[in-house]
Amino acid sequence: ARMPVTTEGWNPPARGDSHCDCLVCGWKDPLSLGLVFHAEGDVVEARFRANPGLQGYRGIMHGGVTSALLDAVMTQCLFHNGITALTADLSVRILRPKPCDSELLLSGRLVGTRPPLFVTSAELRLGDSLMASARARFLQVPQDRF
Repeated sequence: ARMPVTTEGWNPPARGDSHCDCLVCGWKDPLSLGLVFHAEGDVVEARFRANPGLQGYRGIMHGGVTSALLDAVMTQCLFHNGITALTADLSVRILRPKPCDSELLLSGRLVGTRPPLFVTSAELRLGDSLMASARARFLQVPQDRF
C-alpha cells in the first residue's frame, strides 16, 4: 500500500515519529535540512538548495552531504512503498562537484525486492547534468522497532 503524498512532506500516521528528528528531513529537528519529498509515479523527488555551511572544499558541497541526501531520497522511496528499512549498504558515485549555491534535484526509486532486502537507486542533478548517483540495499525491520 502506498502512503499518501502531500505538499507538506511525509508524515503519515503509520510511520509515527520515527523519522521526526532526521538530519535531512526531520520536522522536529532544528538542524534538519528540511527536505520535503514528493512522488511522481514510482519516483520520489525533492529539491534542495545547497548553502556555504555545507561545503567541504571552498564553494563545493561536501561529499558526505551528497551521500546523506541520496540515502534520504532512497529511504523516502521505501516509505512511499510502505516499507520500513535500514540502510545495509550504500554505494555513491560523485561525478561532478556541486556548487554550494545551486538548486539540486534528488530522485530515487525502488528497483528490486527480495524481502527482507530492498534495492534502491538515486540521482542528484543540477539542471540536466547528472552530478551524483547511488545504489543501496536496505534491510526491512518491523515497524514496531521504531
